[in-house]
Amino acid sequence: MVPVSLFIWIALETAAYLYFGRHVLHLDWPPAIIGAINCLLGLRFWINATTWFFGMKFASPAPALGLVKRFRIMAGEYFAFLLTFLLVIPFERLWMPGDRLLPGDKPILLVHGYGCSRGVWWLLRRRLEAAGHSVATVSLAPPYTSMGKLVPLLNRRIEEVCADTGSQQVTLIAHSMGGLICRSYLARHGIERVDRLFTLATPHAGSLLSKIGFGQNSREMTPGSLWLRDMATEAIKIPAVSLRNAYDNYVMPQDNQRLPGARDVELPAVGHIAMLYDKRVATQLLELLKLKKP
Repeated sequence: MVPVSLFIWIALETAAYLYFGRHVLHLDWPPAIIGAINCLLGLRFWINATTWFFGMKFASPAPALGLVKRFRIMAGEYFAFLLTFLLVIPFERLWMPGDRLLPGDKPILLVHGYGCSRGVWWLLRRRLEAAGHSVATVSLAPPYTSMGKLVPLLNRRIEEVCADTGSQQVTLIAHSMGGLICRSYLARHGIERVDRLFTLATPHAGSLLSKIGFGQNSREMTPGSLWLRDMATEAIKIPAVSLRNAYDNYVMPQDNQRLPGARDVELPAVGHIAMLYDKRVATQLLELLKLKKP
């Protein structure tokens, strides 16, 4: 649903830019096409610039980054944003074949974040599989509904993965909002089916950026929301690791990624979306997965 709707949106957006160029500005086709591409890229540039503006304005205390390193992180995040929302998700079927689950292995289930789909895991899934892991994914839709309404979809996928592999449990790795949905699942369905939880840049205490987001789930991620207050009363009853990005451009203050009762691990300085493609993050996850449960 998310890939199709995003593809349709991009097509309509491009058509609108072309119409404006051809019929309002009276441009020939080549400059109209160039103008449409510039508009597509420019809008997404300003979306990213907005996240960094909020991220720096409401930042948690962290060591200052040099100008060159900060520019490199911001540029990497911009290109990751373009890759994800112009190519990866709209054309998900080209990037993400079905999950290749191995019977008998304890599988990993990857849970995506706000406004995304399973397609965002295309590179990390390959890296985990190359290390010998059996990896499953899930798409949670519709994208802007209440997080509580997405929990049954996660529950169904966990049961399917356990049935397909013969495993009694899965390991959950979740990015951003996906970590909140995993915690809601644990509160509602218990810990029988999950042995460990890893969250990547999850706004466990909310994010101020959610005030300008779309949908009920964005409202639920606003710091101090009833949803977050209720979730804060649910103790973590399985081994959990909160991988925290001190320079995140979506979760702010960045210390809101800390999860009481979970091990706190700091990620390399990287953008919120770019971390999904970052080799250092994949290596960090693989090392943590090797550790035995306490």
